[in-house]
Amino acid sequence: MTGRWPLVALFLLALLQGCAQTQGITDPQIERRSAAAVQDDRNIEYTSRQRIADKYRSNIQVNVTCFNRFALITGQVPDDATKQGIERIVSGISPIKGIANELHVARAADTGVRRSDSGISGDVRTRFLEDKSFNREHIKVYTEEGVVYLLGIVTRAEADAASEIAATTRGVKKVVRVFEYMQ
Repeated sequence: MTGRWPLVALFLLALLQGCAQTQGITDPQIERRSAAAVQDDRNIEYTSRQRIADKYRSNIQVNVTCFNRFALITGQVPDDATKQGIERIVSGISPIKGIANELHVARAADTGVRRSDSGISGDVRTRFLEDKSFNREHIKVYTEEGVVYLLGIVTRAEADAASEIAATTRGVKKVVRVFEYMQ
């Protein structure tokens, strides 16, 4: 029995080698952003959430989605002053290079609407799988109150194909393109 343990240990060690964490590593065939941009996007989203929560504790429903250092701000706020204040918070985070402020002055959406939005985003992503004219990994999908926001670094043809799919997905009221176009 003692002779088997070294073999078992070697076998387990070989299995564990394939379990290395790869978060933060970007495959250039899939990811068009640099590894630094991916990390910056995560940091911008996290820092935005923290700073907005510190300043505005209630009556808001705000989301910040970032792609290649460009921030999309969506949700509901009680007034224009809050809308502008949130934009100032996000614009003050380095290395942000642009903002699309799509906040609405309205009462915060209920959880039923937010669940429906998640379903719409999932349906759009699923339909992206069926289309071979672009790689779905190049496009980030976010839905707020039935409005689908598409972010990514794409060609015009990829943007058109993705927009058409999103626009013809059940439950979608409108499609907003927040793309960075490749030459």
